[in-house]
Amino acid sequence: MRLSDCHNIDDFRKLAKARLPWPVFDYIDGAADDELTKARNTSAFDNVDLVPDVLAGVGKIDTSCTIMGRKSALPLMLSPTALQRAFHRDGERAVALAAEKFGLWFGISSLATHSIEEIAGLTSGPKLFQLYVHKDKGLNASMIERCQESGFDALALTVDTIVSGKRERCLRSGFTTPPRFSASSLWSYATRPYWTLNYIFSPKFRLPNLDGHVQEGTGKAVSIQDYFNTMLDTNMDWDTAARIRQDWGGTFCLKGVMSAADARRAVEIGADAIMISSHGGRQLDGSRAPFDQLQEIVDAVGGEIEIICDGGVRRGTHVLKSLAMGAIAASGGRLYLYALAAAGQEGVERALAILQDEIERGMRLMGVTNVKELTRDRLRWR
Repeated sequence: MRLSDCHNIDDFRKLAKARLPWPVFDYIDGAADDELTKARNTSAFDNVDLVPDVLAGVGKIDTSCTIMGRKSALPLMLSPTALQRAFHRDGERAVALAAEKFGLWFGISSLATHSIEEIAGLTSGPKLFQLYVHKDKGLNASMIERCQESGFDALALTVDTIVSGKRERCLRSGFTTPPRFSASSLWSYATRPYWTLNYIFSPKFRLPNLDGHVQEGTGKAVSIQDYFNTMLDTNMDWDTAARIRQDWGGTFCLKGVMSAADARRAVEIGADAIMISSHGGRQLDGSRAPFDQLQEIVDAVGGEIEIICDGGVRRGTHVLKSLAMGAIAASGGRLYLYALAAAGQEGVERALAILQDEIERGMRLMGVTNVKELTRDRLRWR
């Protein structure tokens, strides 16, 4: 299978699986417990049908929108994800350059493998930094200050990860950061020489946004589950979020909101946006899918705060359904991570081109010339 054989996101998943050692692929692909929520994140879109209008004159369409004060060429964001150099040697650099080429928002994680400063210097496109609140308050302050100095456009506080979900695939494979070879997985690494040689001969794997504060994940191999369970602040509450918003002083987003009550609290503390998200199904298995919760949250706070539907997006029509339900945009991580793992920046660009084409085609077939025309009367529940 080659990159040219990839015509949808699932094709990129198949190519990534063929090219990655299985512990690395399972880190991307896996989720918590029985992985029910991960599956539901995508299947939830199947419960709603699009109702097109015809003879609408769609020779010219406008797919652009404004997200958190910055123009986006598509109503689509690339969500922040950790450890990207474990999937491809170029990691976040490849994603940043692809996002800039397509005029899209993208985010980097606290656990990114390229630094805040490097990514800021690489692209002028809209950039979001995703903050995990650590027990080390100095580390939290350092990351916020570095983002301020580097000109990041928004800060997203992740609120659904005070402890790690039980990611059983990672427990079975022993996946750590940095990745390490184990007896049980040695054959998988040996039979993926392109990945293995790139990993061995590339610059040392590190998490530069943690420099000077923690050794885990950079100089000391640790599982993501152990990292989250020992390093993150389980006392984080709404006062913490309000304080971080004040310390940041710029556009502020809460990532991981899933209830209308919490969406209301986000409005009350002055957040600019919320990302309705189940963390890709990697935290609380058995929880609702973001799209399942979208209508309830839009009805509660729509028009008072920007609402982004995060997770499960595999098709352009998933984006259109999110907009019609009331979100300003949709976002996802695996939709580009599979492509990154499969072929680096070229893979991400091909995935984004496919999604762009699906969004544009879907709008024409729906009879809409502007994303603002996608409203709830274009949907029917099954």
